[in-house]
Amino acid sequence: MCLAVPGKVVRLREEDGTRMAEVDFGGALKDVCLQYVPEVSLGEYVIVHVGFAIQKLDEASARETLANFEELGLLEEEFGDQLAQAARQAGVEEPRQR
Repeated sequence: MCLAVPGKVVRLREEDGTRMAEVDFGGALKDVCLQYVPEVSLGEYVIVHVGFAIQKLDEASARETLANFEELGLLEEEFGDQLAQAARQAGVEEPRQR
């Protein structure tokens, strides 16, 4: 399965004429292309799918989505412990134990 996951933009840069960001997924930092959402600013949340930010969203929606993914067990299945940590940071008190 390949999820589109919310993350927080922590750094912006340009690389070979393409707007890029470093996005934080609960401590896991990934490089993400912002070509589809060039209006994104530092500190905002984006939904990322296969290395591309595909939509901007508000923090509350990002936290709710991460909590729902964690509840369904999808974060650990897709990404392992690093994104389960993101769900905990989003307010899920007890991550699902496997």
